[in-house]
Amino acid sequence: VQLQAFGGGLVQAGDSLRLSCVVSGRSFTDSAMGWFRQARGKEREFVSAISYLGVSTFYADSVKGRFTISRDNAKNTVYLQMNSLKPEDTARYSCAALRGGRCATYGCYSSFRVYDHWGQGTLVTVSS
Repeated sequence: VQLQAFGGGLVQAGDSLRLSCVVSGRSFTDSAMGWFRQARGKEREFVSAISYLGVSTFYADSVKGRFTISRDNAKNTVYLQMNSLKPEDTARYSCAALRGGRCATYGCYSSFRVYDHWGQGTLVTVSS
């Protein structure tokens, strides 16, 4: 199973970016997907997740209203649209997959321990 995230870059505060994560090697439609981020010197933190059916989405309070997660099952891709970026959003963003149906609550989706596979991450830097 491979997850490849891309779309990061250097932007200014207030700008937007869209991250993509392409999944290969497993049934994408059976996988719930999550995005996590880790800033330098900080713990990894949950950003967002989407259920395997795409019906349910979850967001950390810090990104709610600014970020939107979506998935395109035909392209085996999950997206993270990030608007109104802030310097505190600067981090390496990683996508992760877990077997669909394992989680049903925010508490579950937001725990990195439940995810089976991880991508290498893409760096997002937001300047003030």
